[in-house]
Amino acid sequence: MNRRSAPQVDFVIYLRGLWLLLRHPAIIVVPLLAALVSVLLSQVGQFFTDPLGGAGGGLISFLQNIVFGFAFGVATIYANDLQRGYKTNFDSVWDEAVGKAGAILMATVGFIFVISVAAMVGSLLGSIGFYTLLIVAAFFLIYTIPAGAISGLQGPLAVSASIRAVREHPARAFLLAIVFVLLWGVLPQLTSFEMQTMTTNPLLFQVIQAVVQALVFGYLAFPFAKNYDDVAPRGFL
Repeated sequence: MNRRSAPQVDFVIYLRGLWLLLRHPAIIVVPLLAALVSVLLSQVGQFFTDPLGGAGGGLISFLQNIVFGFAFGVATIYANDLQRGYKTNFDSVWDEAVGKAGAILMATVGFIFVISVAAMVGSLLGSIGFYTLLIVAAFFLIYTIPAGAISGLQGPLAVSASIRAVREHPARAFLLAIVFVLLWGVLPQLTSFEMQTMTTNPLLFQVIQAVVQALVFGYLAFPFAKNYDDVAPRGFL
């Protein structure tokens, strides 16, 4: 299977993504809906699981991850179309996403499954082993959802495509993973205190967080789509 010539790390897309996000704000529509659904699931989960001592919390978390994975897949399709220069809009992107819904959901499930297995095995090796396996798994699976959304690959194939792309272009994946961790993992922690000073209402606080999550997903869709599009095998696109 032929591949493009090995590209250099693309730093420009991380700046260009901000400009594209401002020009095409519709990309955050589905991530925003996903974030709001996540808030709703959290509220419902508290109502049903708190009386049971938190039993069922894992199921709520799984459903939240599935919702976020699908939303990110939709945003990635949108970002990919824009960066390829296609004339696109929300309706056409949504139609494509619905047609690839099975692939996106299965890629998300594959991602969650492998990460969960890595966490479970790592927990047997102590805290260092836990975080080491978790980071390695996340690094090699960084392109799993884009592989499902852009290439239409089902779960195991999406995971395989991600691993192959990362092994052949590790520098790109490493930078993308760092940006993802900073924006999705670290940024919410840094901004949560500021948001708590804005409101003492727990529900409003969660809604504000949902908006921030949607903006982060909308932005990340551009570097994820561009990097995957550059390094994925031609036969997958």
